[in-house]
Amino acid sequence: MQQACGPALFLARGEEAGGDTLMPLLKHYAKASQWVVLSECMVTHDSNYDIRLRQIAYINSGWSIVVTQDKDYTLQTVLYGLRCIMYRRFLSLIRTVHKPTFALCPHLRPTTKHRIWDATIQRRDVTTSGMSYSEGPIDPPLLQHTIPEHFASIVSQYGDLPAVMARNPVMMDASPPPTTSISKRAKAETTTLTYASLDALSNTVAHSLRSLGVKKGDRVAVSLGNISESVVLTYAIFKLGAIWVPLNPSFNSAQLGTALSHLGIEVLIMGAVTDLAYKPCRGRSNLELLSSLIPGLTGEKSKGKGDKIESSVVPTLKTVVLLDNSASHPQSGFPPLRDLGILTPYTTLLESSPRSVMPDSPLSANETINIQFTSGTTSLPKAAMLSHTSVLNNGHLIASRMGLEPSDLIVCPPPLFHCFGCVLGLMATATTGAAILFPSPAFDPTATLHMVSEHRATGLYGVATMFVAELELLSNPAFASQLQPDAFKNLRKGIAAGSSVPESLMRRLFNVMGLQDLVICYGMTETSPVSCMTSPHDSFEQRTRSVGRVMPHTAAKIVSPTDRNKIIPRGERGELAASGYLVMKGYYGDPERTAEDRIVDPEDGRIWMYTGDEACMDKDGYVEITGRIKDLISLLRIHSWITLAMVITDSAFAVIRGGENIHPLEVENCLFQLRGVQEVSVVGVPDERYGEAVAAFIVPHKGVRTIGGDGVVEAGKAIPIASDKEASGSQGKEEGETLGKQDVQDWVKTNLSSHLIPKYVFWIDEYPKTASGKIQKFKLRAIAKELVSSPSA
Repeated sequence: MQQACGPALFLARGEEAGGDTLMPLLKHYAKASQWVVLSECMVTHDSNYDIRLRQIAYINSGWSIVVTQDKDYTLQTVLYGLRCIMYRRFLSLIRTVHKPTFALCPHLRPTTKHRIWDATIQRRDVTTSGMSYSEGPIDPPLLQHTIPEHFASIVSQYGDLPAVMARNPVMMDASPPPTTSISKRAKAETTTLTYASLDALSNTVAHSLRSLGVKKGDRVAVSLGNISESVVLTYAIFKLGAIWVPLNPSFNSAQLGTALSHLGIEVLIMGAVTDLAYKPCRGRSNLELLSSLIPGLTGEKSKGKGDKIESSVVPTLKTVVLLDNSASHPQSGFPPLRDLGILTPYTTLLESSPRSVMPDSPLSANETINIQFTSGTTSLPKAAMLSHTSVLNNGHLIASRMGLEPSDLIVCPPPLFHCFGCVLGLMATATTGAAILFPSPAFDPTATLHMVSEHRATGLYGVATMFVAELELLSNPAFASQLQPDAFKNLRKGIAAGSSVPESLMRRLFNVMGLQDLVICYGMTETSPVSCMTSPHDSFEQRTRSVGRVMPHTAAKIVSPTDRNKIIPRGERGELAASGYLVMKGYYGDPERTAEDRIVDPEDGRIWMYTGDEACMDKDGYVEITGRIKDLISLLRIHSWITLAMVITDSAFAVIRGGENIHPLEVENCLFQLRGVQEVSVVGVPDERYGEAVAAFIVPHKGVRTIGGDGVVEAGKAIPIASDKEASGSQGKEEGETLGKQDVQDWVKTNLSSHLIPKYVFWIDEYPKTASGKIQKFKLRAIAKELVSSPSA
């Protein structure tokens, strides 16, 4: 693939380099500014002999290598233009420049006449090329193991250290008595597993799952919250070589049935009650959901153990393992498990031997080990297939960049069924011997802060909405007084991901909670997920303005809105794409949708994942996400007095000559600075005159009285209001601070261009979100359309 950043420099040693054969080849590639990328590099000696240097070229790191042969010119001269991490033994070979050797390449036969005369490397300068293309560093090296192999090495090193600490929900989280000791209460409700006990328990469960018929390659669905059993099941499934399919526990019957049917699930593991965010001990009973999957579940037939499950909704379903957590939800009304004999109690999985378990056949690091459903903020979820290599190394490299150590205690409220919880959380801690702490099965800010306080946690994860909820609690002196005086003494590390983190929020996290080393991660499920990340050493501005630089062993480029083959200059906005070990294997059972975004470059064979996100890259390689392409609102000036507006809904921008784009993130970041605004989300709304106009959905701070506006959304219900009236509902008190539509518009007019001023302002109590905390803008658009089209608007 041609790159506009200049040719690579290939060096050789004159006559010994192969002269007539090599030099024309070098000149050809230098002239074309191209690179050769080989997935398996080979030098052929004769018909009886192959020398293979494997796993050298599969990701982009910007190194170019020339390997020449000895003076027997009958051999092939091979040019390795590698954009990849060099395999360890090849790195050793490179460091012995001008020293012919076989010892460092044990796979070479001693009798071979091959001799490496020269191996010269030069890093291409990708940070000053002027184009929006960047390659991450080559250190630390990629792990070549499967997940079970690496986990075994961690157990051998850190077996006695805590691996998982899970806090069970307690009603006191809702209104804890001031006289109750936080540490005493929390300790009584926390389950701790060391790495050694996690290893033994997962062995036991793996043997039990095998007895249920689970084998290598089977897809096993797990629909549980952030509890210790989730982690045990995850490693048990990995050890069998089966494919772990985490599902959102809050799925309704239609969503669950669709997911199970699509993947041909035979074994489903779920809880009797689904824990709900912000509602400890007030979960949803899953009896109705299970009954929709298994007709007659509560009838007489279900009481007989050993009966086979027959489901017309999911014909492949054979076994449902039920974890009875109903005791934590006294109001759920879930019946005793003995009345549902057709289901398999989770406790029976704990009756097997803890001896080591081996898969039916050897595992390969490139095999699918995890299927993740995408978040679905702009469309229906898709099932992304991820490998051992992608999941393990993404966690490993995240841990390395943020500086995780075995002594770290990381509180992780983001859900395990999402990449944030299972890769940034579980894999990152498990690759370093650190501990992951689950404050509650579903997000609860009270439980999160209690866990940080009791364990003097060193790190805290979350999306922006989670951090906002926690800071809101801490602003209440009555609650803050219940925490230990030095609750945040050790708290420095953390990750914010899933959405942008405004500067004002970042400062509050620094000042109130002490998260001085908080980093920002960017990615998508299809890239395992993180492709860009800031560092604790980055400046405050770099950590709020950007999502950092490209991760190791990863390449990123920003391409033209109208031509994905054209990389644009730095500073310009376009679609972001990523390449490397981290790219998914594809969407399960959906080759057409896979081909839309996972594209093989025809010139060099590299696989690029196109994100659908609009971004720009600065001169130092920092990437700024400026919006979602599907969220983009564009203004086209036809004449000086006419403006036509539209929302781009395709995976690429429309062609608009002389137009100017409106980026929702730009307006959101501005409004985050307005006093009285707690959260804001901006979308495009239908408009008769302009086609599309800007609309802001705003969550005001508690105690702030809202005035005017174009509608209120309370408990998911849209209520239109006249623009000259106060918003109805409990948006604020009669006295105190106010926030009006005119305040919003004036603020944007003062700080941004006039065409960015929201025409519509809606007050909302809570955004529709995915379970991982991302705002579902497509639902906001639907609400806005309803409000705008109403007679009162």
